[in-house]
Amino acid sequence: MLACATLKNQPIDPARLVEYCRVCGFSGPAEGRVPRVPATYPFVMAMPLQLSLLVSEAFPYSVLGIVHVRNEITQYRPIEIEDRLDFRCELYGPRHARRGLEFDLLTRVYVQESLIWECVSTMLRRDIGAARSQEKAGGEKRKRSPARAQSALSGASALQRAARSSAGNHGIEREWQIGANTGRRYARVSGDRNPIHLYTLSAKLFGFPGAIAHGMWTKARCLAELEPQLAPFSGRFKIAIAFRKPIMLPASVVFTGSRELDAPALSFSVKAKKGRSPHLHGSVEAITD
Repeated sequence: MLACATLKNQPIDPARLVEYCRVCGFSGPAEGRVPRVPATYPFVMAMPLQLSLLVSEAFPYSVLGIVHVRNEITQYRPIEIEDRLDFRCELYGPRHARRGLEFDLLTRVYVQESLIWECVSTMLRRDIGAARSQEKAGGEKRKRSPARAQSALSGASALQRAARSSAGNHGIEREWQIGANTGRRYARVSGDRNPIHLYTLSAKLFGFPGAIAHGMWTKARCLAELEPQLAPFSGRFKIAIAFRKPIMLPASVVFTGSRELDAPALSFSVKAKKGRSPHLHGSVEAITD
């Protein structure tokens, strides 16, 4: 562990929660009632804590050069609006990855010392030179150790399986029209004002052709789309996601979700309306123990 930060006894702001649900498409506000607390909402509350670690001496890189590549949230029980939340955030890494160096932000939420929610956000610092060296070393290792390569293949991640399942079985399909102001709306309720999400001009300063949607807005939007399917989980589930390529704003994309008869997880993906490779893919699985 590189660093740790905590935040105690945090209340949930009902007005901010309602606006967050509107921006991300959750039911409740649209139906004239108080929404439940989405599983993605504690991430928004934890952002100042996470940012404090990413700008600390423990993290020697610019936060503006970091890419969010994976996110996994586990909710052990439903979060109530009346809960007072204690946050603990830990920074781990670095470790070599194909495209550079990866770090993990582990965030846990407690209510009266009971763990109710946790999240692992994997962040990538791109490093082309290091990535090429790592790929070369990895290739040589695989040549020397076929058994190790076979082990890696047999351990394919749940997210990869989810992507294949979602591609072949569309139990749910929805088209989303994502407005050009989505990044600004989400920034107001989340506090994530990274310039790549706000305007075309500010995004171009960082090498993007235009503003891109927040990854965690997209994850929340997926969770909102799956609300009816998650009702049997009784608020106890794990939702994991891999971000593959950014959604340029404005956008027309297609959300698909599926569940095979023998699969414990519900899988989903978001693709461009006329695209083949996904912007993201993920899975949701009930917690049964």
